This record gives sequence, C-alpha cells and structure tokens, in this order.
Amino acid sequence: MVRKIEGPTRVPVPGGKVIDEYVGRVNSGDEQVSIAHMVAPAGWSEPAQAPGFAEYTLVLKGSVVVEHEGGTTVVEAGQAFASEPGEKIRYSAGPSGAEYVAVCLPAFSPETANREE
Repeated sequence: MVRKIEGPTRVPVPGGKVIDEYVGRVNSGDEQVSIAHMVAPAGWSEPAQAPGFAEYTLVLKGSVVVEHEGGTTVVEAGQAFASEPGEKIRYSAGPSGAEYVAVCLPAFSPETANREE
C-alpha cells in the first residue's frame, strides 16, 4: 500500500542536534526501518553506542566523525558510512557541523541504541 508521509516528527535530543524522523517508530509507526534527517552543530557529539540495528548515514553538508574499533573515520558531504548491529561507534560533528540522513534497519529506538552512560 502506498502511503504519503506529509512531514516529519521532530525528536527532541540534548546537545543542539535536530532530528526530524520521516519514517520510523515515532512518525509513521514503522518498526522495520527508520529514515531521519539530522542537523548537528559544530562541536556536537554523543555517547558511544553499540546499536542493535544496522545504520547507514549519508552526509549532505559538513562532516560526521565516526569513532569505531578500527579508528576514526571522517565522512564528508557526498559520502556515506555503514555500521553493523552490535558495532561500537561514536558520532560527532566536524568543525563546520553536519547535515545528514540516517537509515536504520530495523527502526531506531532508544532502547536498542545501547548508548553508554
């Protein structure tokens, strides 16, 4: 069945990052996938996590810095990053901030993000 999604739901998060979820548990009730547009200011970072979902990140503007077991990867505008479920990762924004789209399979939930305190 075709469904038109009129717009996103803004998901509140601390630290100045803005998350607008288009598809997922919050906005459309989908549990199989989430698609969110995010804007993070320069200096933004989040705690390390080992999510129970695969995550695909497409950077539109600026850069996203991804710390992982293999080191640190800087993902610039026009590039993408993929992580597998259970992989320990930590995201932060580059010096000019970041605008990006994240796709999670299955859909993101705070409980399955497995963020460190």
